[in-house]
Amino acid sequence: MKVVCLITLLLLTGCGGMKQQDNNADKSARVHTELAGLYFERDRMGVALSEITLALQADPKYAPAFNVRGLIYMSLHEDQKADADFLQSLRLDKIDSEAQNNYGWFLCQRGKEKDSIGHFMAALENPLYATPERAYLNAGLCTQKAGELKQAEDFLQRALHLQPEFPQVLQAMAELKFSQGDYFAASHFFNLQKSENLTAEQLWLGIRIERGVGNANAEASYALQLRQRYPDARETQLLQHEE
Repeated sequence: MKVVCLITLLLLTGCGGMKQQDNNADKSARVHTELAGLYFERDRMGVALSEITLALQADPKYAPAFNVRGLIYMSLHEDQKADADFLQSLRLDKIDSEAQNNYGWFLCQRGKEKDSIGHFMAALENPLYATPERAYLNAGLCTQKAGELKQAEDFLQRALHLQPEFPQVLQAMAELKFSQGDYFAASHFFNLQKSENLTAEQLWLGIRIERGVGNANAEASYALQLRQRYPDARETQLLQHEE
């Protein structure tokens, strides 16, 4: 009886130790994955990969680590590795909306626009998804890329319904309406953006939209901004070739 009690005590202590060890492993995997994400955003891919290695050493089945590593490999154009990591992330946690959205974007960027839409829809099925407007935006961009303009507009409108001032969606709607020759609608969406931080690409679009509308003053204003702020940009060269 005394021996049994001793073994039971050791087992309980062991289980408690294992539980604590598991919690520590989860925390370590999470922290290293978050660090990897930060380094990824700063374009420090080597350090980001090192952090993911540490995360997976702590917990080899930590799904977010595979998702982040997929993004890193996607950025490095190591597509086979990226594809494998995104799929592994989804095998481990298929309801992870971020992973579904990221894999959908990867497929879209690699010329598989129609295959990407199902993943955006899967991301949106999760009622706890914090940023569904991003999945709608990506679905809109990818269906537009595939030539499905009506469906693209529907997705983008859904994104705007959730976040009316989402700048990337406003830009996408302006581009879509411009491509359809609806310059007044394109101008409406374009001018809803905050104009002080426009990129060279956005300014070039604004020039062409306002030219289509016939607003010479706005066209000249965007052209001046483009020349002054981005003198070496490809868009500035395109503008100069037209003059």
